[in-house]
Amino acid sequence: MNSRKGLTPGAHRGKIIGVFTSGGDSQGMNAAVRAVVRMGLYLGARVFFIREGYQGMVNGGNMIEEATWVSVSGIIHKGGTIIGSARCAEFRERQGRMRAALNLIKHGITNLVVIGGDGSLTGADLFRQEWTSYLDEFLNDAKITEEERQKCSHLHIVGMVGSIDNDFCGTDMTIGTDSALHRIVEAVDAIVTTASSHQRTFILEVMGRHCGYLALVAALASEADFVFIPEWPPEGNWQEILCKKLIQERESGQRLNIIIVAEGAMDRDGQPITAENVKKVVVDRLQQDTRVTVLGHVQRGGSPSAFDRVLGCRMGAEAVMALFEATPDSEAYVVSLAGNQSVRVPLMQCVQKTKEVGKCMANKDWQNAVKLRGTSFERNLLTYKMLTRLKPPKIASEIKQGLRLAVMHVGAPCCGMNAAVRSFVRNCLFRGDTVLAVHEGVEGLLEGNIKEMQWQDVSGWVGQGGAFLGTKRTLPDKHMDQIAANIKKFNIQGLLIVGGFEGYQCVLQMAEGRSKYPELCIPMCVVPATISNNVPGTDFSLGADTALNEITEICDRIRQSAQGTKRRVFVVETMGGYCGYLATLAGLAGGADAAYIYEEKFGIKDLMGDVIHMQAKMSEGVSRGLILRNENANQNYTTDFIFRLYSEEGKNIFTTRQNILGHMQQGGSPSPFDRNFGTKMASKAANFLIEALSKGPAFCKTQESAVLLGLVQRQYRFTPVQELQKDTDFKTRLPREQWWLCLRPVLYTLATSVKYLEKSADERKRAALCVSQSIAEDIAEALCDES
Repeated sequence: MNSRKGLTPGAHRGKIIGVFTSGGDSQGMNAAVRAVVRMGLYLGARVFFIREGYQGMVNGGNMIEEATWVSVSGIIHKGGTIIGSARCAEFRERQGRMRAALNLIKHGITNLVVIGGDGSLTGADLFRQEWTSYLDEFLNDAKITEEERQKCSHLHIVGMVGSIDNDFCGTDMTIGTDSALHRIVEAVDAIVTTASSHQRTFILEVMGRHCGYLALVAALASEADFVFIPEWPPEGNWQEILCKKLIQERESGQRLNIIIVAEGAMDRDGQPITAENVKKVVVDRLQQDTRVTVLGHVQRGGSPSAFDRVLGCRMGAEAVMALFEATPDSEAYVVSLAGNQSVRVPLMQCVQKTKEVGKCMANKDWQNAVKLRGTSFERNLLTYKMLTRLKPPKIASEIKQGLRLAVMHVGAPCCGMNAAVRSFVRNCLFRGDTVLAVHEGVEGLLEGNIKEMQWQDVSGWVGQGGAFLGTKRTLPDKHMDQIAANIKKFNIQGLLIVGGFEGYQCVLQMAEGRSKYPELCIPMCVVPATISNNVPGTDFSLGADTALNEITEICDRIRQSAQGTKRRVFVVETMGGYCGYLATLAGLAGGADAAYIYEEKFGIKDLMGDVIHMQAKMSEGVSRGLILRNENANQNYTTDFIFRLYSEEGKNIFTTRQNILGHMQQGGSPSPFDRNFGTKMASKAANFLIEALSKGPAFCKTQESAVLLGLVQRQYRFTPVQELQKDTDFKTRLPREQWWLCLRPVLYTLATSVKYLEKSADERKRAALCVSQSIAEDIAEALCDES
């Protein structure tokens, strides 16, 4: 797939778009605004900013301003919204909406992109429904001409949900939610150190209005001891349950406790539960040193996460396409995220479903309230309830099922591995099983470096990077005799491997060795964990999100380092082996001008074209350039070659610098996504191993007992590793199909300047004219010769 042969430039010339942000701001809105502007301009449309939301639409004048390609340059890393956001009382009245409509008509705007919450989107749909009546009144009052009425006969609206609360039904994630989770988890990580020093209990109040998503996921990602959310109020005796939990934690040696309270939390009678209420219970009943921290608008601030930047880019581009494909009969749509796909969903259908959640909560129908929040919310709640139950009593050994399950790493370390191990250990221990930790991967299994794990052994692991169990890349194919012997010696009945491509190969080799070694006829499961995201059978690997955030943050800093200097281009090399996932997604998140990868072949003409393109951007007023290259993109066009090419060809226009990021991409603390992802994946893997063993020895000899657990679109899927062989290119260690390649045209489109397009079009016209003149001269010469 060649991203340079994507959408047709100028295909929708003559159309006009208005874009605005409304309601509360959220990180990632600027990425969405940038995508709308650049996609619209690429396709030949004119795009207008409507500043200060609906208020700017009502006021008109200089609040409605035409956007240029350069006007959205250098904004993708900024939080909030550069075009402003406000709530507008006037727009709630028909007269206010009529003023807004007249202002749009005067600018010829008949396509609107609305970035806001459910209130903003509902207002936009009402505006669309009333549009024809506005036109009739304006025509009768001679405020518009018949020509203007015909030209603006239909108003098309597409929405994007920008909200940190993730309270909109119909999308897996709203723009800003992931960034808010980053702020919360960063705060908890910071608080943990001081809380542990003084043996304190900290109560954190987080935002979310009437939605508990932020509180719930933050609790999972921070190992919080208790969480209060509005969709699932605690039992009537929650005070006793909470105190019992805190006492048990302290008796087991824990020096701190974290309690998270959603701002809309309430009990089963509908009475609010505040952070101060919880503090009073803890202080009065347990006399613990307790502090309350209200995070407030800190959660809305800061730079957007890589996920929110990519989400904003994808949704913005899709919104423009939805507008241009709309017909007079089309209803208003909202662009949503379903798994890894951008989809269009009827706007009012989503709004109604969102309102149903509130009705269920008012009627104390908690089960349906949780269900309406979506599958992801349900899964998070189930996982949290399982992991934070009161620990098994000491007599648990008497009720053991006799299962001995092992966990180990194979491959390079990455963030999220420790979260997966913690989840697996506690899942199994709660059932009364024994968990064996194999240290140093296959080498540890060979040497018998295997130790039994206890509940407290994995305390505090969720937020830690790397792999505490140790990991190596060694594969088992040459050591099957010893591996089989040790599996028998330690009576290992099931095996979880948390690792990358080598982890997949490890289980594959062991599964294929079963005919010779009966000891290998045990259920085995791989949880893919690698920053490269190159494992077949899954769309996402553990650790890739953290690495992507690290790269994006480093690129932001690299760009900032040149602030105040002359024009500069940075050539940055990313990891990933032959997989271009990191380079492509970091390119989208960082607003890169180009990203060179192995999967998309490129040559010297492409490189020279990009240099010329960079020169064109600099002439427009852009002062910073970012070029990304995957480490194995091309063995001849190395990072150093590209750096030297840009240095030479651009020496009179810009300077060039080179950066190889290296192992910084593997470091840092796990992102909220990787903490949550690892926790849920390991929980499901534990269930698989236990269910497989319950099916008996015959099942453990089948292909279905050696699997890879992957997230494919929205589904967690167990795929036999032997079936995945046909989907794998073992030479390059890549899956044969990679979903993210569909994002390459978006990356290219958003990086292509209008001036460059116009220049290229002029050059093509001149070339075509020269060719036609040459042909005409040849024909004339031939006719002359004949005569």
